Amino acid sequence: MTKHILQKRYEGFLNTPFLWKSGVLSNLNPFEIISKSNKIAINIDEKLRLGKYVERFVSFELEQYKNISIIAENVQIQDNNITLGELDCLLLKNNKPIHLEIVYKFYVYDTSIGETEIEHFIGPNRKDSLKEKITKLTEKQLPLLHSNECKEYLKTLNLKSEDISQQVYFKAQLFVPFSNQDIQLKTLNNDCINGFYINKNQLNQFNDCKFYIPQKKDWLVIPHTNVKWLHPNEFETVAKDYFNQQFSPLCWVKLKNGELKKIFLVWW
Repeated sequence: MTKHILQKRYEGFLNTPFLWKSGVLSNLNPFEIISKSNKIAINIDEKLRLGKYVERFVSFELEQYKNISIIAENVQIQDNNITLGELDCLLLKNNKPIHLEIVYKFYVYDTSIGETEIEHFIGPNRKDSLKEKITKLTEKQLPLLHSNECKEYLKTLNLKSEDISQQVYFKAQLFVPFSNQDIQLKTLNNDCINGFYINKNQLNQFNDCKFYIPQKKDWLVIPHTNVKWLHPNEFETVAKDYFNQQFSPLCWVKLKNGELKKIFLVWW
């Protein structure tokens, strides 16, 4: 992987908005930071899954701030060799300790699921949802800090759980239905809407377009023209394999007018 590709991924990550703008969402406090545009200069393990890959980006981003210092990352909390969970990051911001959980997600908006705006956002493969992630954060990941096992670990850092504020660094790319792209979000950040999604029955409406299917870590990247584009018939052949695997790929579409769009091609 070249430095150029890493830089493109980092820029796409920085450009991704936070899922909500301010205030508390479902008892989650946002970590507020204004992303700086920086050249990235780190070695990163390409074998990391996307979530861990993004954590390395967040770590690098935080290190650019003089008022932030990282105490520990990816802390495994264990009870007799059984892992209870992991703290993504412990840091000092303006000399105040923070337990930070880091989340970067892709969700599609489906009104057939749930009753509320949050419940409508699900994973493109229908295997997870925003509501499930919020529940996991509020009921498992954040309470871990106050467990007896974690308190023992914090003693080694001369910290007490009651002195540590808990915040969430939550970025997301959201995708709305192709047939209803004018959705205005009331709870979440409209700036997170990054494109739309289509199913196989809607593919014929893109016969005059070209397509590109990036690898998963390049889902972060802002679309650009310097890729090997697929013609519709080539794309349909590749798409059949994804449909058979019940996997929804993120794709770039080059419209007839030259405009570039990010979309999900959903199998369902």
